[in-house]
Amino acid sequence: MIYTLIQLLIISIGATTVMTWFSYTMSKSFKELYKEPVLLAYATEKMKIRPAAHFQKSLGWMLHYLIGLFFVIGYYILWTKNIVPISIIGTLSLGVISGLIGVLSWIIIFRITHHQPQIDFRGYYIQLFFAHVIFAAVASVLFSIIYSFNG
Repeated sequence: MIYTLIQLLIISIGATTVMTWFSYTMSKSFKELYKEPVLLAYATEKMKIRPAAHFQKSLGWMLHYLIGLFFVIGYYILWTKNIVPISIIGTLSLGVISGLIGVLSWIIIFRITHHQPQIDFRGYYIQLFFAHVIFAAVASVLFSIIYSFNG
């Protein structure tokens, strides 16, 4: 159980990091704020979740990686129960579903918090969708690599 959790942590850290790198690259390329950890920090602030000032930014990062872990745990269940195969179609399906969940979640977060950052929302949601497809692809590859060593 602990060994599996460590493996899932490694997969989620890898997939979340690559996804975040993609979002930061898109943010820089389009000169827009497409950085999920930063937006999460702003959202928690709007919800009056205010840890010590120096911790607010870290909270956004921690939440971002925690959400990535939850996605990977969901993938793990789907893969190990043979509900979704680890294949190009299976990975693409998980990416599309995750992308839709991600976009819908951010729409809800922005509405609940009344946080309206000065961003191109359409552009943000498009890049967010593709970031989740990348997340699913990296998670699938890492899962295949890690579990190929387990026999």
